[in-house]
Amino acid sequence: MKNTKNRSSIRGYMVKELIAHMTSTHLLGEKIRSGELRKNLVEPKWKCPSEYEMREFDLPCCRAEFLRRKKGGIQGHVILQLHGGGYVGAMRNAYRSFAVLYSEAGRGMDVLTIDYRVAPEHPYPAALLDALDAYGWLLDRGWEPGQIILAGDSAGGGLAMGLCMLLKDRRLPLPSGLIAMSPWTDLTASGPSYQENYEKDPLFGNTRDSLIYNKDYVTDNDPRNPYISPLFGAFEGFPPMLIQVGSIEMLLSDSVLVAEKAREAGVKVKLSIYEGMFHIFQMAMKLLPESRKAWKEIGVFLRAVTEDDTLQCEQ
Repeated sequence: MKNTKNRSSIRGYMVKELIAHMTSTHLLGEKIRSGELRKNLVEPKWKCPSEYEMREFDLPCCRAEFLRRKKGGIQGHVILQLHGGGYVGAMRNAYRSFAVLYSEAGRGMDVLTIDYRVAPEHPYPAALLDALDAYGWLLDRGWEPGQIILAGDSAGGGLAMGLCMLLKDRRLPLPSGLIAMSPWTDLTASGPSYQENYEKDPLFGNTRDSLIYNKDYVTDNDPRNPYISPLFGAFEGFPPMLIQVGSIEMLLSDSVLVAEKAREAGVKVKLSIYEGMFHIFQMAMKLLPESRKAWKEIGVFLRAVTEDDTLQCEQ
């Protein structure tokens, strides 16, 4: 049921150890684990690659950015990216770089990324409603559901699944595919990996004060609400999904259990577990063997979805 490498690369191991060292220091570690750095991150202005153009605009309740290749891009398909950050971190430059990588993996596809509202100022359902607005924006401008692929990491991966849950419940057409990197699908933190990987996870491990136990987004709502924790929802009718996750993540079971449940519902799912990898290792872009392989795998998935090829799933 799993696509697993035997061991991490030397470079991947070194990055994992660096993350563990950074999160073990008292001041820096607290800020990383609690999400304080995500809330208050200040970055330089992002420079758009010369072969692309990026347009910023307003949706009803949030800002959005539309990335398009100037020449030679694949027309007729678009990726809607929902960024991570534990529902407390806003848009950041890494996700603008993600948009470029998604476009490259999709042979020049357009990418819409939204800076959805985040907690604590904007708890649930603000992020979900902003994602719905973005999906509607694409439909209003001529894209068919079959031309839209959702993509998200961590909270964004869970949000993408939550959006599909909402679309299905409202009897609205679903997108053609879904890419989820280490999706946060269980905000009850009840899966087995929350214990099994407690001492292994370099980012969230060895503490109960980390971002994954933060309740700012959930507030007084039921964390088992499928729009908050898609793991507890019904996956019948979902589009094909590619789920990537690291083997040492506390959130590992968030991916494994969703994949099992979706398969039982008849959904095509490819679950790739990268041995020794940490939460959102794809953020290493092309610097790690594992992240390079992950982005290549995304390209294969996008080609299969857009060309209606058979998605190779684990049995």
